[in-house]
Amino acid sequence: MSLALNPIAIRLFGLEIHWYAIIILLGVLFGIWIAQKEAIRCGITTDDILDFILIAFPLAIVGARLYYVIFDFSAYRDNLLAVFEIWQGGLAIYGGLIASFITLLIFTYYRAIPRLKFLDVVMPSVILGQAIGRWGNFINQEAYGSSVSEHFLR
Repeated sequence: MSLALNPIAIRLFGLEIHWYAIIILLGVLFGIWIAQKEAIRCGITTDDILDFILIAFPLAIVGARLYYVIFDFSAYRDNLLAVFEIWQGGLAIYGGLIASFITLLIFTYYRAIPRLKFLDVVMPSVILGQAIGRWGNFINQEAYGSSVSEHFLR
């Protein structure tokens, strides 16, 4: 049995908006909301959360792309401009997490925010974002295992 899902949610003026992008954006928005609620409880300002995400999110995209390209460089060696074509796919969550963590280290240093406290505030958002983002992977038909029946009902 296979499930055919259309990865494109909306076509608007020739622009295709994919379900994956919508789902990732929802994960980010829910993550910001949770982090802001937790920040208030922990004595960190909600402005610090917003400032951090405005810096970290774009850098996470760059980090995710860099990580992907570095580990699949042979696909880009002959066409270096293709490195910038993220709409063709190729982001790795590990690179995004690494870039975000480095951003967090620098951000908390300059804002004089205790790092472990800031990590306590943002980590539930990271976990939630990862969980929601996996649904985007499902829509794209990537990064999931095979059917249980394929293993047990042979």
